[in-house]
Amino acid sequence: MRLFRLPFLLVVGMCCLFVFCQKERFTTDPADKLEFSTDTLRFDTVFTSLGSATRILKIYNRHDESIRIDRVYLQLGGQSRFNLNVDGLPGDSHTGIEIAPNDSLYIFAEVTVNPDAPPSVSPFVLQENLVFETNGNVQTVVLEAWGQNAVYLPSRFAAGEATLYTCNGGEWVWNDPRPYVIYGVLVIDECTVRIPAGTRVHVHGGLARTVQDSMVIRYNDGLLVFQGSGRLIVEGTLEQPVIFEGDRIEPEFATTAGQWTGIWLQEGTTGHRMDHAVVRNSIIGVRVDSAADLTVRNTQIYNTAGSGLIGLHARITAENCLFHTNNGYAIQLEYGGDYNFSYCTAASYGVSGEALRMSNVLCYDDLCTTFDVNPLKANFQNCILTGGRADQITLFDRTGVAGEFDYSLKNCIVRVRDLLRPNDHPDFFNFCNPCLNVESQDTIFLDIAEKNFRLDTLHSKANRYAVPIPGIGTDLDGKTRDAVMPDAGCYEIEF
Repeated sequence: MRLFRLPFLLVVGMCCLFVFCQKERFTTDPADKLEFSTDTLRFDTVFTSLGSATRILKIYNRHDESIRIDRVYLQLGGQSRFNLNVDGLPGDSHTGIEIAPNDSLYIFAEVTVNPDAPPSVSPFVLQENLVFETNGNVQTVVLEAWGQNAVYLPSRFAAGEATLYTCNGGEWVWNDPRPYVIYGVLVIDECTVRIPAGTRVHVHGGLARTVQDSMVIRYNDGLLVFQGSGRLIVEGTLEQPVIFEGDRIEPEFATTAGQWTGIWLQEGTTGHRMDHAVVRNSIIGVRVDSAADLTVRNTQIYNTAGSGLIGLHARITAENCLFHTNNGYAIQLEYGGDYNFSYCTAASYGVSGEALRMSNVLCYDDLCTTFDVNPLKANFQNCILTGGRADQITLFDRTGVAGEFDYSLKNCIVRVRDLLRPNDHPDFFNFCNPCLNVESQDTIFLDIAEKNFRLDTLHSKANRYAVPIPGIGTDLDGKTRDAVMPDAGCYEIEF
């Protein structure tokens, strides 16, 4: 056998050629994902004038083969308020971005805001996903910036936290001309919070978590709580109501329920008053607990994922109030209590909940075999309690004991059917007297589809159905009520 010896340089050249011609290997395994320097890229500057800020996101390939990002892009595309630069390449959408094994690249994100622009242009929270598509996986990083000059309570970084405020029995007046934005759970004790006319209160909601005794507890964030000697005084006017809503106030969120949790007046708190308020787009509207009391006038509670107004063995007086589009009950009165509703409208159209539920028990199991009882006393005068389904009132008297379920409805418009069955409350109209039981074809409101629950001028069944109530001379719109034959509900027809 003859042995051929290749020159050294030729051997080296062939080896180099082999190396340089070898194709780069890319992983296609779906298990090989990207890693990020953060899951939320926050622009944490408080903007006091028109300006921009840039933040850096680092993308890691922790694998032994190269990885190709099929596409990286801003979720809102051309509507996005953010701008990207991916590894030196400007543009808000990129394809075929490669990262070598155990290497990384940088993404620079920029946002420009005008804090004095209308919230529809520059909302309180600018939030969108930066999307990565790799090996069939879709991964996201949240981009979050603040676009409005506002009073943030307790701060913009308190989501998922509970913060206690006290003022030694004094007052805390929310009279800053800027909107108030609440993060986390705001608990008020030993303090009266007075909210003047025209104040806007926005609450940042979402799902939060905490760990107690090694257990992970998940709960809904964005809650205003009054406990102990805490007190809420809302002093809105017809022209300048006080508005409570979520902090996503772009047009596409205008009717989205469940954006924040709600207002909770806890057990034993007293002296709460709300006048000309709007509470919307929350999970619940207002909850009033045992022995707490609330007087609420000229107020609207709507677009809630749960019930609008909840009383739990509480004392509530409501006048000229509108409850609508509540996916729970519009008005839910549980475990007894003392309630008086005058000239109120509860309209439950397009939702699964009913206009009114009343009970005198607190059940501890689904069948209510274990329960506590408290007497119920509820009076409704000149109210409208109706909706899309045939039954809009639920009554649950667990005991049947005289005096423990005391209710009356006078000059009210209602919608009931199955409630009148022999095994339910066939004597309902002995307590709802006089009342008008309407059907789906009966005209009451001006435009249900547009959520306009003012009364139809020509055909409303509520026209001239009420009786005068001393001290309530105007309606929710400030119109003077007829002195002899006013209209039922929160609105008076104006001819």
